[in-house]
Amino acid sequence: MPMSRAFSIGAFRIRINWIILAAVLMSIAGLLRLSWWQLERAGEKVDAQRELEAELSQSAPPIEEIPRGHLHPANPELSNRHVTLDGEYDNERPILVLAEFFDGQIGYGVVTPFRIAATGELVLVERGWVSGIGVDAGQLNLRPVAGPTSASAQIHVPTANARALRSEIDPEVWPLRVRSLEIDVLSGVFGEELFPFSVRLTDGQPGVFTRHWPAVSADIAGYGQNLSYALQWFAAAFLVLLISLLASSNLWSLLRDSK
Repeated sequence: MPMSRAFSIGAFRIRINWIILAAVLMSIAGLLRLSWWQLERAGEKVDAQRELEAELSQSAPPIEEIPRGHLHPANPELSNRHVTLDGEYDNERPILVLAEFFDGQIGYGVVTPFRIAATGELVLVERGWVSGIGVDAGQLNLRPVAGPTSASAQIHVPTANARALRSEIDPEVWPLRVRSLEIDVLSGVFGEELFPFSVRLTDGQPGVFTRHWPAVSADIAGYGQNLSYALQWFAAAFLVLLISLLASSNLWSLLRDSK
């Protein structure tokens, strides 16, 4: 059996050396296997993270059980922590965060104070986004949740470099219109100390609107690195195929002559 053979398809010509072809195919298969392995590792980390998120959600403590010493504004341990709230919404004093966007549409972020039954403390609950197109802020249907209720949420801790947009608040007009949630300023408006962070409702909770915030799950360690490695191995396999094809055919000449 000859070691190589020439093939032609129209103007395209290629000479295949069977030993080199076998080596190229084994190399490509090995590189693709490495790429697939990295994707599998990334998938395992995603699955593990989802299981962790589900576990944290199911075992979420009441918000009043968080030690007061943990409520430092710079404490990263509270970021996205699942908590439960038992009490009642203060539907008479809602807040609208101006110029919130979702799917390219401008609207409002709806925030309603929540009175914790066990301690009487007020917590600002971010309920989600509503469209502001063609609707006056004072006429929005904010779907009040009446009576004692329970809700699941995640604590939102602003990043250290987050910039608060100062608001000119008219405390006589409800809903309050604000540009950002300044807890200290709003504490003065409500006339009492507020829980130092807002919380964001999870899916399916009473009173939730469109959840327009970025993903709030914890970072998956190494996930991005696995995807990067997978892409690199796949690119290496493609380069081996491309270089082998150019070296054994007249493809480069055809491409150059077609310009």
